[in-house]
Parts: sequence; C-alpha cells; structure tokens
Amino acid sequence: MDLSIRYVTRFTYSAPVWDSQNALRACPANSEGQQLLSYGLQVSPQARVFTYDDVWGTRVDDFGIRSSHDELLVEVETAVSTSRAPTPSKASVQALGDPTYRDVGWAFLHRTDHTRYGPDIAQFAKDVAGGVDEVTALVGAISTAVHEELTYSPGATGIGVRVDDVWSTKAGVCQDYAHLTIAMLRSLGVSARYVSGYFYASDPTLESDVDDQEIVVATHAWVEAAIPGWGWWAVDPTNDAPVGERHVKIGHGRDYDDVTPLRGVYYGDANHALAAEVTMSRGDITRRVVPEVVPSDAYRAAQSAQQ
Repeated sequence: MDLSIRYVTRFTYSAPVWDSQNALRACPANSEGQQLLSYGLQVSPQARVFTYDDVWGTRVDDFGIRSSHDELLVEVETAVSTSRAPTPSKASVQALGDPTYRDVGWAFLHRTDHTRYGPDIAQFAKDVAGGVDEVTALVGAISTAVHEELTYSPGATGIGVRVDDVWSTKAGVCQDYAHLTIAMLRSLGVSARYVSGYFYASDPTLESDVDDQEIVVATHAWVEAAIPGWGWWAVDPTNDAPVGERHVKIGHGRDYDDVTPLRGVYYGDANHALAAEVTMSRGDITRRVVPEVVPSDAYRAAQSAQQ
C-alpha cells in the first residue's frame, strides 16, 4: 500500500524566545515490510538540520534556532510503500532462556520508567502464559489479553503514567496498551520494544475502516517482540492484530521516551501553545492550512504580562 503523510507541528510563544534546540523523529523507517519513498522537512524560522541515526536506529533531525522568534513551524511531507510482514517461525519458550537471546535483547528485557511493572502485572502475565509452550503464541496471547482487559479511553491517562496505574484503572490509549504489553512480555523473559508510528484508520481501534481517503490521525504505538531464531515480530494490542499495511513505522526504543516525535528546549521567559496534525492518504496529500493554536490560560497570562 502506498501512503502519503503530512506532519505539522506549530509552537507559538507568549513572548520572543531564542536558542531553541530540537530533535525530531518523524521520518518513516526503511524496514522489512516498509520502503521509504520520499521525505521532506521544512522548518520556520529557517534552520540548518543535522541528521543522524540514534542508538536504536531511528532517524533524528536535529535543528537549532539561535535568533529571537515567537513561533516555530515544523512541516514534514513523506511517502512510503508498505506490505504485510512475513509470518514468524515457531520457537519454543525454552529458547527464551538461551544466553545469546538474552544478551542480544538485553536492553529490551529490563524495566524502564514507562514499563516498571509490579507483582500484579507479572502474575497476570504468568497466568496468561500458563500452558503456552511456543513464543509467537505467547506474544499473541499477551497482546490479546491486554486488548481485552483495557478500555480505549482518550484522556484517561497522560504521558509518564505508570503501567501499574494503567492496570489499576484498566483504561488508556495506544501508548498504554503498548507499555503494558511490553511490561508483561518482559516479565516473562521476552525481549520487547516500543514502536512509534502512524496507523491509517480514522479510529485507532479499528484495523481497517477507511479506503482511499485523506484523514487526520494521531501518532500510534505498538510492540515488537523478539522471536528466538527468527527476528522481531510486530503486534498491535490496541487492535488485537498483527501489524499490517496500514501501519507506518517511524522508530523503536525501550519505551515512549526513546521515540518522542519532537523534543526541544528554548531560552526565554515565555509559555508556549501547541498545535499538531498528522494527515494520511493513499493519494497525494491536499495542502492544508497550518492548524490554529488554541492558547491555554497560562499562555494568555504570560502574554498579558509581557504587554
């Protein structure tokens, strides 16, 4: 499937700021089942962009703006061709204890800030895994269990919420589904990593509900698990389905913090307001007006204080 994507982020500041330093992760990966066709980045005010791959292999576009400015606009236009990934080979759960497997996947076996699970999560994963003797079946069972246990509820959680809290409320969004799935898999000895990207569907809980339409989407998250002797296999617990042609991968890491779409700092006594939009289409993207910023109360107060 050929997909076009337009990513726009606009920061407006309540007073001039300077020396803004930013790291953008928005370029689709070249990986099995996905080919990058084109990628273009524009930054305003104009800035020199330094590009590199981070330690996990995700492309990063770094840029800094030294001069004073009261708005920052980042626009990305890209296109990819996706296909269905192959079915992984079967592997015994006994292979999870192999020293080579554990050494290669070491970084994705341990707790991180977003995947620091407690005994309740570990026990639930153990119960789900009971009697399962094959790794892909185990990964699928955990993904399905998370899908069934959680209710998709935008606004129920925020960035940085602990998986124990997600488990307590049994509600969240795709990030929470991914972090909880990763926590359970790691508790069972399965190397698992967080994937950030986009999902071509108007409802992130439906695997296919649009066709040949231009739609506005949010960033999406899913999971890749290491299958011994085969490689990384991607599953989407939010949809309880393998990752397919409608998924566009940007990058992966230990958790959300490793693949934050845009992270930056600036100097200046100012609050900021943010507007962001991602548009996807199976054809060419229609040029859209940059989304309007909706100022917060803190932003309005800071702006008034400058006048």
